[in-house]
Amino acid sequence: MALGGNPVFNSRNYREQTGRAGNGAAVDAHQAQGMSVDQLQDLYNRPAAGPAETGRMTYGDVINKTIFCFIGVLAGAVVGWQLPGLMLIGVIAGLVLGLVNAFKKEPSPVLIMLYALAEGLFLGGLSGVIDGMYPGAAIQAVAATFSVFAVTLVLYRSGKYRATPKMTRMFMIAMGAYLVFSLVNFGLMMFGAVDGMFGLRSGWLGLAIGALAVLLATYALVLDFTSIEQGVRQGAPAKYSWSAAFGLTVTMVWLYVEILRIIAILRGDE
Repeated sequence: MALGGNPVFNSRNYREQTGRAGNGAAVDAHQAQGMSVDQLQDLYNRPAAGPAETGRMTYGDVINKTIFCFIGVLAGAVVGWQLPGLMLIGVIAGLVLGLVNAFKKEPSPVLIMLYALAEGLFLGGLSGVIDGMYPGAAIQAVAATFSVFAVTLVLYRSGKYRATPKMTRMFMIAMGAYLVFSLVNFGLMMFGAVDGMFGLRSGWLGLAIGALAVLLATYALVLDFTSIEQGVRQGAPAKYSWSAAFGLTVTMVWLYVEILRIIAILRGDE
């Protein structure tokens, strides 16, 4: 999900928090003692330190932390695939840890990795069940998820798909409606008021809602990319790379589940 709610990604005081990058600022009176004019000039002429050297967020940091999260999801998924009974534990733990990480002011790598493992248990169990019913569905969902991610990233980098205030407001309204429907559907399924694996999300209605959810997830990716770009550009502390990785992981898990659901509905109608 998007990270714009974290004040660190919207602050105008990054540079005050993280300091200046120039080497010249690092030279104090103690260092200057005993140096010749030429030595001082050479020191000041050296290239400025990059973000990595000054403890600030970089794209490389975000990529590395996101890879760690994906490895955690994959590890949990392997276990969940073999033991689908752990799917419920994964759902509950993932929900709790997701909320905790979302509202924490400071990112916790341990809690974020535990979230990734819990979501992996859920995804592995769900994928195993659906793949058992419709062989190959899991691989199709994985391929489609990363294809959507790649296309969204390319469009974002090209400037053709960007977040705007109006679109973000529409996104929030649609997300609210989607969440209300999902809660109602879950309640009806729990009390046996509706049949089927996905309750009300079956047939053409299920496909329509799934398509809407995928569109919402792609916009959530754009919000994630925007937050990451702002964080790197404005010099967010390096620790917030974990927050960015968490946001991408949440969105990718959501996207995968929606695509897997769509595939199951389509395969069920064959």
